[in-house]
Amino acid sequence: MSVRNVGKPSARLPISLSIRGHRLEKSHECRECGKAFSRSSAPTDHQRIHSGEKPFKCKDCGRAFAQSAQLIRRVRVHTGEKPCHCEDCKKTFGRVMQLGLHRRIRTGEKPCECKECGKAFSYRSHFVTHRRTHTGERPYECHVWGKTFSNDSSLVTHHRTHSGVTPFRCHTCGKAFNTSSSLCQHERIHTGEKPFDCPECGKSFRCRSQLTRHQRIHGEEY
Repeated sequence: MSVRNVGKPSARLPISLSIRGHRLEKSHECRECGKAFSRSSAPTDHQRIHSGEKPFKCKDCGRAFAQSAQLIRRVRVHTGEKPCHCEDCKKTFGRVMQLGLHRRIRTGEKPCECKECGKAFSYRSHFVTHRRTHTGERPYECHVWGKTFSNDSSLVTHHRTHSGVTPFRCHTCGKAFNTSSSLCQHERIHTGEKPFDCPECGKSFRCRSQLTRHQRIHGEEY
């Protein structure tokens, strides 16, 4: 997979971050897309997103990763290990980031606020991606179609349409999907879960698109 920067960002975000009262400078920058890091080794790991290099391979499933941390997280999927514990509710997580997000969900904390529209986010990475809706920046490009994306995860998901990779497998029937959201929607067939309710008649649906189509029936009644 080839990823290259498309144009120049119309607005550069500050490359420093305040953590627990300390100022963390991000002086190490990627030459391809301009993303800045606080650690000198981080741009080398990040560069693999652009080069497509994935030297870290999982022995259990064969999946390869650009960073060793990604491989560690993958191994935990197989082992079921969840070493990060919430002290309040005792819920466990496989990643520190997941625990941090869980804590912010519990407290309602959203420290990253967009000055353009006032929308707030729990995570800086979500804030950075959101800012691109205002700047129009789409730095990740598909080398097959030339289609561009505002974040690397969207490009990875899109690339599966070309590669045919379907890494998300249903444990009940074995059917595989190219996105986790598609798997989640499929699993509701087995569980019978229908979380989307029509406010007009109370009928429930497995996915939002089914609810949207259904609501058009009510619109035609008036």
